[in-house]
Amino acid sequence: MSLRTILKFPDPVLRKKAEKIITFDARLEDLAADMIETMYDAPGVGLAAPQIGESVQLIVVNAAQDEDSEESMVLINPEIVEKEGSQVDEEGCLSVLDLTAAVKRSQKITVSYQDIRGESQELTAEDRFAVVLQHEIDHLHGVLFIDHLSTLKRALYKKKVKKMLAAKA
Repeated sequence: MSLRTILKFPDPVLRKKAEKIITFDARLEDLAADMIETMYDAPGVGLAAPQIGESVQLIVVNAAQDEDSEESMVLINPEIVEKEGSQVDEEGCLSVLDLTAAVKRSQKITVSYQDIRGESQELTAEDRFAVVLQHEIDHLHGVLFIDHLSTLKRALYKKKVKKMLAAKA
């Protein structure tokens, strides 16, 4: 296992639609293990493969009920098949520096996915765990949580990022 570099907005890889995974092998297991280590080190509660430069449909999340516990879960080719209700929750992102914002998401979702062996699975998630899954699945479609914000908030954030990048140059 090794720590991976988390890409930051506006890296173009974050905007690409990730490829479906069809090969379930040791390389995939290594990638998932690297992602889990990177997620907890960040620290975060979820990480999508595009965030570390791998444009494939793989996410890892901490599925523990308790904030201080670690219960890693790997979802491959995840797809939301049912949505219900709505909620607004504060979100941040390991790839979007210095910003948290209230985002409206579904309150309850059902996700179909494959596990690390390629076996089909399905899970239903509610509340905060549903938010985490929706956030990470968005990454697989090139969508960032800032895309759920108002045009003004998004424009202000992009301006701030341009200033930070100019200061580094």
